[in-house]
Amino acid sequence: MATRFGILGTIEARRNGATIDVGHAMQRRVLAVLLVDADRAVSADALVDRVWGDTEPAHDRRKLYGYLSRLRHALAADGTAITRERGGGYRLAVEPSAVDAHRFRELSDRARKAGGDVQAEALWREALELWRGSAFAGADTPWFNAQRYLLDGERLAAELELVDVRLRLGQHDGLVSELTARAEARPLDERVIGQLILTLYRCERQAEALEAYERARRRLADELGVDPGAALRQLYERILTGEPQLAEPRSATTNPTGTMQPAATTKPPGKSGTVANVGPPMARQLVPRLLPADVSLFVGREDEVEEARRLLGEERPGPATLLVTGPAGVGKTAFAIRTGHLLASRFPDGQIHADLRGFGDEPAEPFTVLGTFLRALGIPGGTVPAELTGRVHLYRTLLAGRQTLVVLDNAASAQQVSDLLPSGARCATIITSRTTMAELCGRRLSLDVLHPATGLDLLREMLGRGRTDADSGAARSIVETCGGLPLAVWVAGARLAARPHWPLAKVAHALADEQRKLDELAVGHIAVRASLELTYQQMSAATQHALQMVALLPGPSFAAWALAALLDAALPEAEAVLDDLVEVHLVQAGSVNATGIRYQLHDLVRLFARERTESDVPERDRTAALTRLLGASLHLADLAADTLSVDFQGISQLDLASWRLAAADADQLLADPLAWFNDERQFLIDVAEQALDGTEGVASAAGLATALTTLFQVGSHFDDWERLQNRALKAALSNGDRHSAAKVHRCLGELTTILDRYPEAVDHFEQALLLAEGEGPTYRASATAGLAYVHRLLGQYSTAVLRFEEAAELAEAAGNVNCLVYATNGLGVIDLELGRVEAAIARFTKCLRVSRVAGYRPGEAQALRCLGQGHRALGAYPAAADAYRRAVAISEDLGDRLSATHATCWLGDVLIRQGEHREGRRLLARSLWIYREFGNLWGEAATLYALAEAQLAVGRPALARRRAKAAVMLWRQIGSSRWLAIGLDTLAEAHALVGDHTAAARARDEAEGARKA
Repeated sequence: MATRFGILGTIEARRNGATIDVGHAMQRRVLAVLLVDADRAVSADALVDRVWGDTEPAHDRRKLYGYLSRLRHALAADGTAITRERGGGYRLAVEPSAVDAHRFRELSDRARKAGGDVQAEALWREALELWRGSAFAGADTPWFNAQRYLLDGERLAAELELVDVRLRLGQHDGLVSELTARAEARPLDERVIGQLILTLYRCERQAEALEAYERARRRLADELGVDPGAALRQLYERILTGEPQLAEPRSATTNPTGTMQPAATTKPPGKSGTVANVGPPMARQLVPRLLPADVSLFVGREDEVEEARRLLGEERPGPATLLVTGPAGVGKTAFAIRTGHLLASRFPDGQIHADLRGFGDEPAEPFTVLGTFLRALGIPGGTVPAELTGRVHLYRTLLAGRQTLVVLDNAASAQQVSDLLPSGARCATIITSRTTMAELCGRRLSLDVLHPATGLDLLREMLGRGRTDADSGAARSIVETCGGLPLAVWVAGARLAARPHWPLAKVAHALADEQRKLDELAVGHIAVRASLELTYQQMSAATQHALQMVALLPGPSFAAWALAALLDAALPEAEAVLDDLVEVHLVQAGSVNATGIRYQLHDLVRLFARERTESDVPERDRTAALTRLLGASLHLADLAADTLSVDFQGISQLDLASWRLAAADADQLLADPLAWFNDERQFLIDVAEQALDGTEGVASAAGLATALTTLFQVGSHFDDWERLQNRALKAALSNGDRHSAAKVHRCLGELTTILDRYPEAVDHFEQALLLAEGEGPTYRASATAGLAYVHRLLGQYSTAVLRFEEAAELAEAAGNVNCLVYATNGLGVIDLELGRVEAAIARFTKCLRVSRVAGYRPGEAQALRCLGQGHRALGAYPAAADAYRRAVAISEDLGDRLSATHATCWLGDVLIRQGEHREGRRLLARSLWIYREFGNLWGEAATLYALAEAQLAVGRPALARRRAKAAVMLWRQIGSSRWLAIGLDTLAEAHALVGDHTAAARARDEAEGARKA
């Protein structure tokens, strides 16, 4: 037989009916603590605190370890072990059912759920027979006293439950003595009095029953100044009227006639409290049910509700606190009420609730709230302490041994709620707030806006599926324009529900108008604007101004540096005020990226803030703030481009930056310039477009568009590049700004070259040169080099050579090393394509040396790539492969996938020529996929050509012919005569190998014509 343990009396252990020696009193206390948390770890600190309390002796840890060791030895005979857990606690490995207290609770739970009173009686009797006296007899520490208080309350509740069952079974004759004694011991317990009165009445002792009532009434009036509760008064009146049903026991499925419900009985939310005296003698233990009615329209939030239930249901050493945070209108109150109702069964001693009105004109004072709570807990109004400290102490004393849920809604600060938090280990508190209350201890759960599908479900619940499905497009539009904010969706739905004749499109159209949106989101006394206004009015003037400035930002996502520019402040100052805005959930802290935190502003908050900006901030101040933002964006973008050193334009935009961050802050942000750009790309585009929409600052906006060229190129963001710079070009030309137009034309020439749109590229470069006439070499060098490159691609070598040589002279005069390398490299490529391989290699070697000295890494990668081509032309494939690999490494490190692919393609080609067919074909296949992803026709054609050569090398002429045909078609489209001829040679060879000699001859003739052209 397994060892059995007892704590409902003296602390003991028995095996096969015989008592086990578990040591002296202190050692038995250690055992008792482990038994209360049977099969769960208890930390050493908790053991010391619970066993010794406030009288911890010296060397208590050593004594504790000795007691644990001796207990292990005493219990080891049947395998019962005390184990040291990973987290540092100690666990008594025993089933809870082997401990009388846990067994008592298990039997009590089964009795409450029993299908009939006969079964319930047997279970209650079995549970109560486990008691041998006062729990933890002889143990006197605060923890043991609190546990004893709790268990005594459960014992009393069980005794009263058994009386109710016996009354229903008609066993009243045997209850008079027991209840008389209990009523004398608990003269203010109305439930006990009610049971005694009913028992006397059923025993045909009506006069004694009425006398017992009168005695109780006088005592309640004399000692507490109150009348009996409603249930006891009703029982008295039923006796007076001689109600026949009162004299007979009820069926086993009904409640006891006329008596009070036990504390553990759960009643529907919103009903009046029940009575079960387990608290201090001065208080009738009311079981308050103060939660507001559950929210009928509650959709979604399943994961959040489950998380809240998990957090509040976890084992813990003290009371649980859950802070639910989120912006105004996100549904925190509804969430807390729904969660409270779902958790009600876990808190049989009641649920109390208060709206703290933390962001209203008159926030609730803890003193007042505590008065309400104490009266709800059964304290008569005249005995509620007159000072705050007394109320706090009484409140916590009442809840110390109870299992009560406290809901504190709409709190402003930790200070407002600190006195309202219970200390009972089995209590829990749910707090809702718009602030994050960093100083509050507890778990946190942040609510976000609803997913569009959930928002649509909310609208459907309000209006009916038929009405929303009939105009699903308008319904989706309503949810979208509300930004998923539950309050906004609810208000829109309420307006429609009140006007069934309105089509959904009417509200959807009104909400789409930003000038009217906040006006539309109001119904009765509920309005989104008013909800936001409450939060706004509680903020400092500096924080209000920061929100006004944030409303000027062009996009939904931003970093702290943008606000620093708007405020004309240092970066740390902007970060501090953003923390304040995040604290009240008007700004959300989004993702944390390599360059810092990104912040977001809900659309409705933006509209509210914009209203305040337009009313409170003069237009000149708004314009100045946006000018600073443009300057900061231009400054950072130009520094990032300069750090990457990819482009060869050689024109700094910094002179156009009217405002700059401190150098240290800029350096910190741009520690990884490519990561910074990836984070800020859309924001920078939005800033530029916002400036281009105005009449002032076009030069700076065009400068920002120009500065982004490098970043667009490295990241292959060609669509953004073209769209933004076409806008900038149009604006510059409209304003007569020749300098800006020349720069943008040159950048668009580079883009269209990359995209194989050579006629457009020629036009852009020529326009850039035309607009730069009379300017110094700085404006003309890069446009001349770009034009030369296009001529080279078109096979117009003589023109290309002249342009490259001119570009090299201009670049040298302007001190533009990047452009000088680019032009010199271009001359080398022409040498290579005309068969002057040694001369080409000499130029490429020079470009490599100059690029390394200048730190021009894209130039270094290009030189290595071209050196690889030179070695390939000489048949030195290992040297070529090494050069390609180094070029790939540099380009990948820069994040330039397209340039890396240029080298990877030719690496695959030379590997095949070295016999590494599988790896070579793999690299070529990957290159083909990337070229097609970017729409790079020249690269796609080169890869198809290399794949055709690879297929010929392994004896697959049919497949080679297909690849060669595709390459030839692309080179015809591009207009590159030299490479068209090379592709036609490969196609001719493939035709001949499959036996189509006529087609082979045609291909050779066309190749010859292309060379002559």
